[in-house]
Amino acid sequence: MALTGLVLSLLIPVLAAAAAATQAPIVSPEVHADRTVTFRYRDATAKKVELSLEGSDPVPMAKGANGIWTLTTAPLAPDIYGYSFTADGETRMDIHNSAFKPNLIWCGNMVTVPGNPPLPWEVQNVPHGQLHRHFYRSGVIGDERDFFVYTPPGYQASGRTKYPVLYLLHGFSDMTNGWTAIGMAHTILDNLIAQGKTKPMIVVMTLGYGVPDFASPTRGGYAGSNIRSKNFELYRQALFSEVIPVVEKEYRASSSKSQRAIAGLSMGGAQTLFVGLNNLDKFSYVGAFSSGNLPSTFDKDLPGFDGAKANKALKSLWISCGVDDGLIGFNRELYKWLQNQNVKVQYHETPGRHAWMVWRRNLIDFSQLLFKN
Repeated sequence: MALTGLVLSLLIPVLAAAAAATQAPIVSPEVHADRTVTFRYRDATAKKVELSLEGSDPVPMAKGANGIWTLTTAPLAPDIYGYSFTADGETRMDIHNSAFKPNLIWCGNMVTVPGNPPLPWEVQNVPHGQLHRHFYRSGVIGDERDFFVYTPPGYQASGRTKYPVLYLLHGFSDMTNGWTAIGMAHTILDNLIAQGKTKPMIVVMTLGYGVPDFASPTRGGYAGSNIRSKNFELYRQALFSEVIPVVEKEYRASSSKSQRAIAGLSMGGAQTLFVGLNNLDKFSYVGAFSSGNLPSTFDKDLPGFDGAKANKALKSLWISCGVDDGLIGFNRELYKWLQNQNVKVQYHETPGRHAWMVWRRNLIDFSQLLFKN
């Protein structure tokens, strides 16, 4: 009996593995020619599974044979969509999809519905720039961190030509690679430069937290105004004293104010306003995408702001937000505040929610304004 029990204990895992191996492989996501997409998730014990697709409300999936839950969407507009599954209230990844959407709190997957012709965030047969990653210890913030630098096609370390620079900031909970892994900023720039729509430029993408662990599942970064203000202020100090000097030393990056731009999304949009509008001697272009989390009085974070000085210093102040974004009210109030000070501002309300499909288009539009005069 003991021997029989031992044999069974060894055999059961083998049989279970063999049974799993005979299960039909799951294809998920499956993008069809009509731009519908089928998502599949296996969980025989789940009572309810939903698909959370970026830009849409969660949708229930249908349970089929072998515990496979399935949903096929209506035809989707060409884009890159983030998504995840929720099984009985718990978020789950699509383990059959290697396209991972990195995030410090809300991880997910991505699926591309291609355009015809290809859209600016799709890799095309054009000259490509390069991405460089820098690691360093921040004396200002007190942690180990990194930043990415995009150099355009044709860039060479030797030479005399100086390139204009865009400092591009991510949002709350994003990682340093948010603008490359999800926003496809480098691909967008490659394609726009090849089409002659955007000037060749260097793009610097930093880690946007001035407070270590500001974004984590166990710590609410925006729990209080003091921590938010510290996050903004220390980020600004690190940008000016640690990042910009390295960029201008190690790359052929212009140090001229007229050749510097700063832009960002969500938290990064608020930081862009805080850094850019409080330092009119540093940047000539300021772009805020779906920004929020500045006090609605604005005077607290923008002390001494002068509309006439801003008009003289800035070649472009560009603000946008999706009309279905929860931050649209904040952006309308910001626009009204700037108008009351007679500030020249390009304000845009676009279709969409608080989502990357909005911000990729923001970058496309904003980058085409830069460094052309």
